[in-house]
Amino acid sequence: MAKAQEVRILIGTRKGLHVVKSDLRRKSWKIGPPALDMYDVYHVTADPRHPRSLYAAANSGFWGPMVQRSLDWGKTWNEIATPLTPVQKDRTPDTDPLHPQARPLAALWHFEPGPAEDPKLIYLGADPHLLFRSPDLGASWEPVESINHHPDRKAWGPGNGGPCLHTIVLDPRDPKRMYIGMSSVGTFRTEDGGRTWTPTNKNVECPFLPEGKRFPETGQCVHKVAIDGADPDTFYRQDHGGIYVSHDRMGSWTRIGTPLGDDFGFGVASPPARPGTAYFVRLDGFRVTKSYFQVQEWDDRKGRWRMLVRPNAFPGRFCVLREGIATDSLDPPGIYVGTTTGQLFVSPDAGKSWQLLPYVFPEIRSVSVAGPSGK
Repeated sequence: MAKAQEVRILIGTRKGLHVVKSDLRRKSWKIGPPALDMYDVYHVTADPRHPRSLYAAANSGFWGPMVQRSLDWGKTWNEIATPLTPVQKDRTPDTDPLHPQARPLAALWHFEPGPAEDPKLIYLGADPHLLFRSPDLGASWEPVESINHHPDRKAWGPGNGGPCLHTIVLDPRDPKRMYIGMSSVGTFRTEDGGRTWTPTNKNVECPFLPEGKRFPETGQCVHKVAIDGADPDTFYRQDHGGIYVSHDRMGSWTRIGTPLGDDFGFGVASPPARPGTAYFVRLDGFRVTKSYFQVQEWDDRKGRWRMLVRPNAFPGRFCVLREGIATDSLDPPGIYVGTTTGQLFVSPDAGKSWQLLPYVFPEIRSVSVAGPSGK
């Protein structure tokens, strides 16, 4: 007999990862045992093309970054191939900023499974500003040279979180169209499978630059980007300098966060079941919520904001990182938010009600969702 369908929350923390699961009602949750507890896990993702398969970006100050894979929903894990810093021929540490002696691979940041028609393709973003592709489910990795040796990369800054490539988004209609986001660089789009890239930061402000120079082609400190759950031409963007929306495949951006006051934050998510909806966690200048946990909902059709959590329902000052908010594919969608102080907030009904799981995790780096699945 097949198991009842389940929703799994995949939680990456400073000390390993957890898989938390529930049935489709999402009222009661079972917290699985920790895994990879000697590693700083920046991201965990499921591969929807291969049920039960998970990938973890595991980083260690002792052993360095490594790719970990599970084939049984996280019960067991095995190290597989880890990409190497790409170096072009005839380059030296003096001329090549990516030469291993100049700047080695520092951390793995984000996995993105490829399209359904290419079931073995996986993308991986890393620090420093690196993009890799695997044609064989992580058995080997190829550097995407067009980004890794981009002619402008010498001018790219690291950002406070490091020079990370943290966002990879595929267009579900066209496997050759892809978008990436990099700290203190901005967003780029490719239409030809990664051979060439176009900066996509028009109208996005860099408030930390001098007057008259705040809208450059690149140099924006983008924190995270989410594609609309039903409209692949629409994107929601959380920058160091505000919250934006694009309706033309990142051709241009419109700032929408100014009604919130300080529209600084890190993460954003958009549920497949709610077109034109995105969720953000606004933070103040100290990188925390002002006095209680809160999630802001943007309704793109109506052009307005709504607070989803009753004020003071969860008092305290919380920080949510760039991978710290996720949604599931159900209707109404579930919203899942993890904090750096180890709380996991869950709403099973698009923000109408919230619960705080009775467990304190290590500092939460990432939250992602797998399921529902009866496999």
